[in-house]
Amino acid sequence: MILNFYITQRNRISLQYSQEKWLVKSDLQEIHLWDQENANSKVGSINFYQLFLETKFRGVNFRLGRQSILLDNGRLFSDAPWAQQGRAHEGIRIMKYSKHFANDLFLLFTRNYNTSFEVAYSPVASNRYKYMLMYNFSYNSNKNFSFNSVNTIDFLEKANSETLYARATAGGRVEFKKNHWYYTLNSYLQLGQNLKGQHLLAYYFQPEVKLSLQNSTWRLGAEIISGSNTKLAPDCSGDFDVLYGVTWKFNGNMNFFTRFPADVGGKGLLNPYLFATFPLNARLSVRSDFHLFYTQYPLMRLNQEMSRFLGFENDFSLKYAPIKELEINTAFSFYKSTDSMKLLPKVQDDNKLSFWSYVMISYSFNAVNWRKGRKE
Repeated sequence: MILNFYITQRNRISLQYSQEKWLVKSDLQEIHLWDQENANSKVGSINFYQLFLETKFRGVNFRLGRQSILLDNGRLFSDAPWAQQGRAHEGIRIMKYSKHFANDLFLLFTRNYNTSFEVAYSPVASNRYKYMLMYNFSYNSNKNFSFNSVNTIDFLEKANSETLYARATAGGRVEFKKNHWYYTLNSYLQLGQNLKGQHLLAYYFQPEVKLSLQNSTWRLGAEIISGSNTKLAPDCSGDFDVLYGVTWKFNGNMNFFTRFPADVGGKGLLNPYLFATFPLNARLSVRSDFHLFYTQYPLMRLNQEMSRFLGFENDFSLKYAPIKELEINTAFSFYKSTDSMKLLPKVQDDNKLSFWSYVMISYSFNAVNWRKGRKE
């Protein structure tokens, strides 16, 4: 058995200066590594997580620069707080908000970033688009119903080429609450062309129901991420891309399925799940996440169809906040594979139990808190 052990640490200094009609915000972060591949302590990355100017004109806010983006439940666009580097984008955000409605228009781009430090710890280097136009609309009744819609057109640049492919993703999520029950449906359709130039027709669905009791919360749902079957023409694809959201929040802490379609062999993913949370007191809570994993279409081995069942994962986690500034998270996860996982480069031995654990300590505080009053 081979064990790889290393420690990463993120240090982030946030500065914000605001006036009545504008503000400037910067988040400078340094990510440090210890004992990775028996190397000495070193700097993994020094970068700005955020650096933007925001101004307000006639009830509309304009934000220019590098900024994190978290939309709806984070499935398509997330600031990835669990990742050390986080995720950010560069461009312009135009915001108009009212009591029940919210409108956000984004014009984003990527450029050639500095490669002096490890790309894996850059908050922007993983962005795959050349340009992107996005509109987010949401409605909240402040009672039992809410709706959120995300619509994007991103232009993808083929590697070692100036060819651009346009891809559109449109859809949204509805939520309904009644007493202790909560119901939601998330659905998206993807059209256009992917990075391979294939014609794209793909979809995503996530139905879920949640029951909130005094001493526990239960969530039962499923994720359906479409893939391609063998009957499709070579220049067509049914592979849905989850864009720039998070996967560990939906497909398990062990991150076996994070890159689509690569991690499922282009065959899609069906993930029924059951999450249970038990708050033991105001500072301590325990959670169990159970996942089943299936491909939408069977993987093939020597022209023989394999079972669509890939295995199951269980994540046990604990969150403890002894004081307001300090939070301790720890978890233990295990994954039991099936014979079909041999066809995916995810586990070394499908007969053995895969497991993973972590401890994360977060401490944040205000070193200086001084500013003039800002009127909204």
